[in-house]
Amino acid sequence: MHQESRPSDTPLAGVRILVFVGDDYEDLELWYPKLRLEEAGAHVTLAGAAPGHVYSGKHGYPCASDVAIGDMEAEDFHGVVIAGGWMPDKLRRDPKVLSLVREFSASGKLVAAICHGGWIPISAGVYRGVRVTGSPGIKDDLVNAGAIWEDAPAVVDRHHVTSRKPADLPAFMSAIVGVLSREVASRR
Repeated sequence: MHQESRPSDTPLAGVRILVFVGDDYEDLELWYPKLRLEEAGAHVTLAGAAPGHVYSGKHGYPCASDVAIGDMEAEDFHGVVIAGGWMPDKLRRDPKVLSLVREFSASGKLVAAICHGGWIPISAGVYRGVRVTGSPGIKDDLVNAGAIWEDAPAVVDRHHVTSRKPADLPAFMSAIVGVLSREVASRR
């Protein structure tokens, strides 16, 4: 028997989220947020170098991009989620990626990064004075970028949500859904 979904089942209905994808992304850190956000009613757009390109995760799971990063505008989304892996080290060299993250941050929209995903906001220059966590492997990078390091499963500082590793994904997603739900409630 099919049940109708109720508004409480989809607290993020109408929310649009951008997720970057590229080779060597951390499989769980991309797919878990994508599916969890869709489950909550959000529309997730996967942006890579070119639309329709298939990228391989660190553990071999494929992911096809929906759109090209170069065609994206921050004003069309409520936030961005940045997975880890080696992908962020490559994407942080793309000026469009950095300008998008700066625009999200400057407008108070969600900037969420897990594990090595923090490399992109570091390179975008948006972490000065922000409480964050991330992979212990980039702790020095975060501190040197002016962030305030915390060793916790998830850290929320205004519109910034950060997490350390795949095992922290439930806390990461709970924090993201909380931040986005408050955003949705403030628009009503």
